[in-house]
Amino acid sequence: MADVKMSSLRTVLQYLLSIFGTALLPLAIPWAIYLICKGRRFRSLEGKVVLITGASSGLGEALAHAFYGCGCKLILAARRSKELERVRDELVNLKHLRNNSVPAILTLDLGDVDSMEEKAATAQAIFGCVDVLINNGGISYRGKITDTTMSVHSKIMDVNYLGQVALTKGLLGRMIERKSGHIVTVSSVQGRIAIPYRSAYAASKHALQAFMDSLRAEVAHEGVDVTVVSPGYIRTNLSLNAMTSVGNQYGVMDETTETGLEPSEVACRIVRAVRCGEPELTMAPTTAKAAIFLRAVAPSLYFMVMRRRALKAEGLPPPKTSQPSKDSKLNEFLTNIS
Repeated sequence: MADVKMSSLRTVLQYLLSIFGTALLPLAIPWAIYLICKGRRFRSLEGKVVLITGASSGLGEALAHAFYGCGCKLILAARRSKELERVRDELVNLKHLRNNSVPAILTLDLGDVDSMEEKAATAQAIFGCVDVLINNGGISYRGKITDTTMSVHSKIMDVNYLGQVALTKGLLGRMIERKSGHIVTVSSVQGRIAIPYRSAYAASKHALQAFMDSLRAEVAHEGVDVTVVSPGYIRTNLSLNAMTSVGNQYGVMDETTETGLEPSEVACRIVRAVRCGEPELTMAPTTAKAAIFLRAVAPSLYFMVMRRRALKAEGLPPPKTSQPSKDSKLNEFLTNIS
């Protein structure tokens, strides 16, 4: 299975390079210089106050461990207070760490948008400020657009977009006053591209990506950094807890999620992004990165890929063309990423 996947990745890369390699060559040197320069900036996080939403499990729990290991003071936020207490107790019992602070617990529901201003004030009162906000909480979705109720669309937008915007705005004023702060938002590859049967989720992540891109430009001169993280599938319960088109729990562990990135791996990379002040981080397989690239430079080809993917999900054969392509590499490429 691994050999098949590697062969697929090679096919994708070879096809993309055969089309775009020459055109992108002039960009290689400045891109290499950028990568070298951005690695020179490296901050200490010791003593920084970090607020993590969705900290009761999955990536949020892994982020709590990663930032606590850096000597940070944590505010763990989520709906399930019992699970937050479990994470807190695990952290304080890590004897090998030189962190004597006890993480604080903040119970919140991102879906309750109107309460975010109050929650932001409560968070700032715990340690006197919030240096780093990590917008990690969220909910996924599986469903067909024609079957999805508007209440499901509203719920997902509240949790994944409006709640995070409200919490960010609640903390932003003090960060600007102090000329110091960092907003980290865990978006998704689906904040960069959209795939079939994820419409509500992808829409919420696209909105979040756009908001954070605008925010980054507006507060750059105020000493506030903004980092958007776009991971692929992570081995968490996100698909199990996803909403269906009628608002029920999906309850299925997708194969892509089950074989996804380890939460601890993603968390450690996010810590590095914060320490280096990276504006954007994409952690995803080569096929996902190829799809992002394809959407930008060859949208018609990308739309063809997504159409094939939708038909495949419905158990239907791929579309037939009146003039079959003579390019066998293109056919293989479409098969591998759809």
